[in-house]
Amino acid sequence: MPTIALTELLGAPVLEASGARCGRVREVALSPAEDRVRVSTLIVRTKSGDKLLPCSAIKSLNGAVCASSPASDWSPNEAEGFFLLERDLLDQQIIDVFGRKVVRVNDVDLHQENENGGGGLHLKVGSVDVGPRGAVRRLLKGVVPMPALRILLQRIPPRLIPWDFVDLIETDPARRVKLKISHERLARLHPADIADIVEELAPDEREAVFETLDEEVAAEALEEVTPRVQKSIVESLDSERAAEIVEEMDPDAAADLLSDLPEERSSKILQEMGQEGREEMAELMEFGENTAAGRMNTEYLSVDAGATVNDGIEALRSFEGGVETVSTIYLVDQHHKIKGAVPLAKLVLAKSDDKLESLTQEPLIFCHVGAGDKEVARLFDKYNLVTLPVVDDDGKLTGVITSDDVISLLRAKL
Repeated sequence: MPTIALTELLGAPVLEASGARCGRVREVALSPAEDRVRVSTLIVRTKSGDKLLPCSAIKSLNGAVCASSPASDWSPNEAEGFFLLERDLLDQQIIDVFGRKVVRVNDVDLHQENENGGGGLHLKVGSVDVGPRGAVRRLLKGVVPMPALRILLQRIPPRLIPWDFVDLIETDPARRVKLKISHERLARLHPADIADIVEELAPDEREAVFETLDEEVAAEALEEVTPRVQKSIVESLDSERAAEIVEEMDPDAAADLLSDLPEERSSKILQEMGQEGREEMAELMEFGENTAAGRMNTEYLSVDAGATVNDGIEALRSFEGGVETVSTIYLVDQHHKIKGAVPLAKLVLAKSDDKLESLTQEPLIFCHVGAGDKEVARLFDKYNLVTLPVVDDDGKLTGVITSDDVISLLRAKL
């Protein structure tokens, strides 16, 4: 299909139905609330002011925009709710969700489609140009004759990102709502990739992204960014939104984050949390960060010591904690003292009425809440652990340290 660059279309002469020249293209507008791909309107600068030329009234594009109606029929410019391609996209940073990176837009390729039945010409955003070709086109437009410029541009390899792989960043909350900008594509990436992207953004852009991400996705991504960026993001959000995200984080990571914030700020976030979550955070924040209690996750799988394989499967089905803690089911007595650990692999291979205690892993390895980082790392290394239960002075199971916690611990010491 024919393609025209945004920078070629901007400034192009506009001819009304009679063939008379009536102005030039000032802007190209989308209505994202209706269609995030199709151009809805061209904003034309005329002697009587800016007017809106709907794409349905465009007859052809051939060096000039030829309209099928007189300029007197076009509405005055009321660009409320429009996404303007030059103003809002050119030179702006966007998220390339396919390449998992932040890039800057140099130009936009628009695809032309003629509607059957003579209903006008459709323009659709095909891709954004993030390479030197778009930059050279803009730099030399009006300086070098267009035929010569096109020959030059053919020698420059394009660096295009399909529009479907683009997530826009809008820092103005009011415009985000009007334009219905979300980050559904970004949310489908791995949290570690989202974290890498977020760390490339400016502070206000990070805030914009975290305002629109689902709380669970935002929490997973927040756990992956550096502590400095974590703190910056949470401090930029209002307390209610910050609490929604923090509540979805692993309790140990959330407690570490809140401990790093100024006391007044962490108190406001805690006040916005539910009572159960607030009490859990307060308890975890009392422990030293470099102890087993400070590292542990309080969301884990545990069942009665006399439970069967079927009981274990039911507990697994109803478990709402993170996936990293479901590799082991812990057996506890009526006082919640740890009695055994059953790897998930054994659960899968056993009969439904088998007792879980017959599947326990020996020896039972655990550590005390006050154990230091060195002891925790030693146990993981010596016994090739995936999870390590943490017990209090009475032998009660209070939490679990996972392998990713130990990886984070070691990474921080490198």
